[in-house]
Amino acid sequence: MSGTSEGPTPAADLDRSAVTESDKTYRKSYEKTNDQTEPKTYAYAFAAAALPMAVVDPEGHVTTANEAFATLIGADQAGLPGRVAADLLDLASDARTWHAYREVLRGRQAKLRCTRRLKHPDGHSVWVQVAVAPLAKEAPGVLISVSDISSRRELQARLRHLQMHDPVTRLPNRTLFFERLSAALEAESYEQSGTGRIGLCYLDLDGFKAVNDTLGHRVGDRLLAAVAERLTRVADEAGFARAGAPLVARLGGDEFALLVEDSTGTEQLADLAESALAALQAPFDLAGQRLSLSASIGVVERHAAGTTATGLMQAADTTLYWAKADGKSRWTLFDPERNAHLVTRQALSSTLRPAIERGEFVLEYQPLVGMGDGRLNGVEALVRWHHPQFGTLTPNRFIGLAEEDGSIVPLGRWALTTACRQARRWQLDHPGEPPIFVSVNVAVRQVWDSDLVADVAETLAETGLAPHLLQLELTESAVMGSAGRPLQALQALSDMGVRIAIDDFGTGYSNLAYLSRLPVSVLKLDGSFVRGFQYDEPGDRPNPADEVVVEAMIQLAHRLGLTVTAECVETSAQASRLRHIGCDTGQGWLYSRPVPADRISELLDTRTYADTPVGKP
Repeated sequence: MSGTSEGPTPAADLDRSAVTESDKTYRKSYEKTNDQTEPKTYAYAFAAAALPMAVVDPEGHVTTANEAFATLIGADQAGLPGRVAADLLDLASDARTWHAYREVLRGRQAKLRCTRRLKHPDGHSVWVQVAVAPLAKEAPGVLISVSDISSRRELQARLRHLQMHDPVTRLPNRTLFFERLSAALEAESYEQSGTGRIGLCYLDLDGFKAVNDTLGHRVGDRLLAAVAERLTRVADEAGFARAGAPLVARLGGDEFALLVEDSTGTEQLADLAESALAALQAPFDLAGQRLSLSASIGVVERHAAGTTATGLMQAADTTLYWAKADGKSRWTLFDPERNAHLVTRQALSSTLRPAIERGEFVLEYQPLVGMGDGRLNGVEALVRWHHPQFGTLTPNRFIGLAEEDGSIVPLGRWALTTACRQARRWQLDHPGEPPIFVSVNVAVRQVWDSDLVADVAETLAETGLAPHLLQLELTESAVMGSAGRPLQALQALSDMGVRIAIDDFGTGYSNLAYLSRLPVSVLKLDGSFVRGFQYDEPGDRPNPADEVVVEAMIQLAHRLGLTVTAECVETSAQASRLRHIGCDTGQGWLYSRPVPADRISELLDTRTYADTPVGKP
């Protein structure tokens, strides 16, 4: 027999079939029952929920609200249906929230979450977080749920207060101060009302560190708190009859600030600074100690437009520095011109060393002429800085900076080498002429911070210049009273054959007795003496006192075996008189202004050394 037989159904399949049918029957029964009970269950849950909730129709009217919702807003639950939900929850108070709420009502936005401060009928305020979400498609409208976050907001406010206030003085701290300052400088803060100006008094206590060091930080903290009280009183008095009092803040350490929004001008800030200084002058009685205190204040007042918080504070800090540098216990007003000079000075200081490496410095040479025969005996090498931003700068603009930061050492070494190399070149190019010497200025820091003797010896050996053709000039204040290493260096250089000259002689504390023991060969009279020989009009005569002083110094120098060079010789009359009283060498615009090296070569070529100008301005 062929074919197949289905046979009996397996037990597992029978069981699965039975379960499936049973499940279908149960599900139909459940759905039928649930259709009747589920709405009531949800209604009970909605009413009993601790979370305040309300159902709102697409037009924004409350259809139903639970008891928690009514309690939160202080309303009668029965009277809520039909009320405008946006009015109950202040959703229309700002345009952004109102727009988002309407978008959710229209089904164009999924949800909305915002924070609101509601006024309860009993007078207190409630901070709430409102969440708006659409209902199911079958039930148009939205569900609004509201959470009372008043406790959380209060905690946040306390934490913010602690974060934004100084624990010692209870004043606003640096963070809050800058927050207020930045807000005051926003355009909408000053364009619609007020004066459009802002002022700042930046105050620093003079000598406060000594209080901490001698009496301890506890007394120091009490003193800071007492200062804060006085400054607050000053601010309150200044704000009387005005829109508001200045903000008083402690910025850190012993630094305080008084911020004046809508300033009426510098006079208002000056009065505030004067009042602050006067308030702090009265003694402080703390822990059985009577302490006297003073302060320095930097005052800045300007238009708010175009001003930044950083720029204002930089100006205030700079001005505070001026007040301390000017003698402390005073206030100083910001000066744009003085600040521009300071900014330029800082810019020069920061680029000095790189400028040496980039080769931005050059030497110019001013002739030193023998007053007896009018011959060119030597030249003084003068450094010029060809600055890419500020143009050509003379030594008075940068030598002081170089001495402060130590860059005078590499700069001086470069000037020495360049000048000696040039002097040797002149000598080789004009073998028929007596060689001229070159005079190079040396700062006393070069003696302390480098081995000047070794540098000079190495330079002379490298360039082939004879020692007697090099003259080193040091200022009178640097040479007089020199001892130890500087004196030893000068002596070693003199023994080497190098000439030592005292520059600007007569302007410092001339210790004439000490002068005789210094290894000096030349005195250069300061130009202030020579200007007394000036003839402004025909028939004028020089100041007799100047003549007596200069003649006495020349005679003294000659008796000590020294030669004298007069600086700033500008007229033939001056030269004639100086020659008559025995001055050896003249230097000044009568002969030439400082000129490039090739101009000196031309002078040597033409052999023109008379008392006539050879350098053009």
